[in-house]
Amino acid sequence: MIIIPARIGSSRFPNKILADIGGIPMVIRTAKAVENIDDVLIATDSIEVIELSQKHGFNAIMTSQNHQSGTDRIYEAASIAKLKEDEIVINVQADEPFIEIDVVKAIHELTKSNAQDDSVLMNSCYKILNSSEADDPNLVKTVLSEKNIALYFSRAKIPYPRDHHFDSYNGHIGIYGFTMKGLKTFCGLPSAPLEHIEKLEQLRALYHGYRIAMVEVETQSFGIDTPEDLERALKWHSL
Repeated sequence: MIIIPARIGSSRFPNKILADIGGIPMVIRTAKAVENIDDVLIATDSIEVIELSQKHGFNAIMTSQNHQSGTDRIYEAASIAKLKEDEIVINVQADEPFIEIDVVKAIHELTKSNAQDDSVLMNSCYKILNSSEADDPNLVKTVLSEKNIALYFSRAKIPYPRDHHFDSYNGHIGIYGFTMKGLKTFCGLPSAPLEHIEKLEQLRALYHGYRIAMVEVETQSFGIDTPEDLERALKWHSL
């Protein structure tokens, strides 16, 4: 199942998930982008989103306003929906209206391949960024092991090229795959200092010693974090 966490009160860009993109609210456009992959469920804290979802033919569940992360929100929704322990759950952010089907499928396959490995708590993906793109703190960077296991994530530019120019950074794309069992484990972990410092929920898993498996993808999609991103999205949609 694909679950889209849809919180209204974004600190950087309130109500952004309701922003109009080509006549369709952002959260609904995101749901439409992935509806042919698996069942879609929207997890929200807003009656307006519930009503929008129903209007466009998507299931939605009301969740608490007090969740610290989107993953905590999708766990509540998955629990209400009574998903089985071995069910694969893909967390697609509501601000990814242009996400490609192949990207979500790649994470689904990676999650499936790691389903029996309890040390791998999360599965996600990355794309290659150049040095200029990596300067943007809204584009999260990751460094990886030889086996594509994440060593760290940061809004800072990592790795730091001390001795020479470097032009091949791993840009994290905030889509996550779990088994329902792994999702329950993640949401049962205490929040972590690094998670709060960087405002990156995946650091909770690394802090507590779990692994995050990664797969490289090619994508032109981008998350909409700011009003400037929305302007860019509107221009892109009009092309």
